[in-house]
Amino acid sequence: MLELLPCIPASNKRSVDRNTKGKRSSIDMDDISGIPPNNCQKVFIQRDFSEGTSVKFLTKFPAELNGKLETDVFVRTITQLNSMFSEAETLGGRNYCESCLACLTAYTSYICFDTHYEKMLKKITKFIAEQNQDYYVPRGLMLVDPVERGLRTLEICLLTENNGR
Repeated sequence: MLELLPCIPASNKRSVDRNTKGKRSSIDMDDISGIPPNNCQKVFIQRDFSEGTSVKFLTKFPAELNGKLETDVFVRTITQLNSMFSEAETLGGRNYCESCLACLTAYTSYICFDTHYEKMLKKITKFIAEQNQDYYVPRGLMLVDPVERGLRTLEICLLTENNGR
């Protein structure tokens, strides 16, 4: 007989403090990373290639999230992610100087500092962690960093529902 595991292991539930009086939930993000995503139902937000190959996700609200998340929270999150990726991909004087310095130092300068794109990816990872803590995990959802999926899709795990496998 096949036994399904719950999406949030008992050891991880101890760190999620859900206070319904409007206060912020305190969540240990290290415990969230231990959630087995293979046992959870997933919703995928596809990339929007209508304006080229830049990283941009569709803002259409998926039907699977009805009743679990407000539309405006979802659209605001995706819009902010899209603008952060757009900022990461913009070229300017700073990028030009970084590239020239890298060429002059045989690319050893990258050992000493992060590029603009790497800094923006760190900001995006921090933003996703904040969104998970403030909005998604308290509603039984979890955003997965699109970098972990090769920037192909934005994955949302439904933590409260098993996959039925």
